Amino acid sequence: MIMNLKDIFIEFKDEKNIDRASLVSIIEEVFRTAIKKQFGTDENFDIIVNPDTDDLEIWRTKTVVDDKDFTDPNTQVPISELKKKGEDYEVGEEIYEEVKFDDFERRTIVTLRQTLLQRVTEFEKRNIYRKFKSRIGDLITGEVHQVWRNEILVLDDDGNELLLPKSEQIPNDRYKKGDTVRAVIVKVDIKNGTPIVIISRTAPEFLERLFELEVPEIADGLIIIKKIVRQPGERAKVAVESYDDRIDPVGACVGMKGSRIHGIVRELRNENIDVINYTTNPKLYIQRALNPAKINRIEIDEEEKRASVFLDPDQVSLAIGKKGLNIKLASQLTGYVIDVYREGGYDEDDIELEEFSDEIDEWMISELKSIGLDTAKSVLRTSDEDLVKRTELEEENVNYIKEILRSAFEEEETDEQ
Repeated sequence: MIMNLKDIFIEFKDEKNIDRASLVSIIEEVFRTAIKKQFGTDENFDIIVNPDTDDLEIWRTKTVVDDKDFTDPNTQVPISELKKKGEDYEVGEEIYEEVKFDDFERRTIVTLRQTLLQRVTEFEKRNIYRKFKSRIGDLITGEVHQVWRNEILVLDDDGNELLLPKSEQIPNDRYKKGDTVRAVIVKVDIKNGTPIVIISRTAPEFLERLFELEVPEIADGLIIIKKIVRQPGERAKVAVESYDDRIDPVGACVGMKGSRIHGIVRELRNENIDVINYTTNPKLYIQRALNPAKINRIEIDEEEKRASVFLDPDQVSLAIGKKGLNIKLASQLTGYVIDVYREGGYDEDDIELEEFSDEIDEWMISELKSIGLDTAKSVLRTSDEDLVKRTELEEENVNYIKEILRSAFEEEETDEQ
């Protein structure tokens, strides 16, 4: 056993990523604990780490006392002992002697190293927690280390563990060990003393960071992202605004022939991204958010934060989108509840779906209305395949609904005859 700490410094500094000043502080604290256990006190001990050689020295201060006053070998030394060694001291003077490892019990030495390792590990964990806590919202790249059913373990460049839960993965994400993953840090917790870093690919911040990478004007602050809403893997709407009148924010984000946005779309597993020019005019904002539908007029109720949107019948399904996704994201983006109404082109002989609420379950009617079909004839004109694809209805549900709707018109014809 020697007091040279070079190996300890090299081991902990390289493996635990701890700075020298912190390591020295931990070493001093651990040794003081060992000294108290061995000698009962550490008040008369000095621990010195040589900055040039990383040697550790422990010096103990003792007071010279008359033999008859000698009571504590840890803090006192009898004058007769010094005289035997030929040393010239007077009673009341202080002497300094170096403490060697040999002066420690073997059990104390073993405990000392275990405690040192524990304290350095605790420091490392606290350091990792503080580091990642300050980086929430930042983009991070790592390598897949382990794939489990409900989450993926990812290691960053420093070997830190990151968790990508299933709920934070894009539905079409498929990973195997060794794959590279990009995501944003969304949450940092401490569990049983260990930092847990959660990353996400579904958070709006992830899409925002990708735009910052691909669009220099956003990184430079010339264009700002006002808001992002997403249905991960399916569709996203991004509202942007330019601080420079000479810059078209939408064009800058999309790039020539879509060059800038194509990379983002690929990263998001072909998620459809609508980039919208932000405006404080609510009607214009809603109109842009419902793109590609062509809107005839919009009525706003500011008190209820509700918007009534009127369109031609052939534009309703475009405004609502597949499974109601377009109108849902437009509502989230603008902050208005959007109600869609057909305008013109009505068939006097047509029947509102609500009239069939006694025979057709309300959830089925809601599914049909979510894709812009609110009358019997509009449903009958839509193919069974399209209805199954665009709603949560099964084929047998569709057959059941159409049978009821057809029978209503057949009854009318019978009554007329």
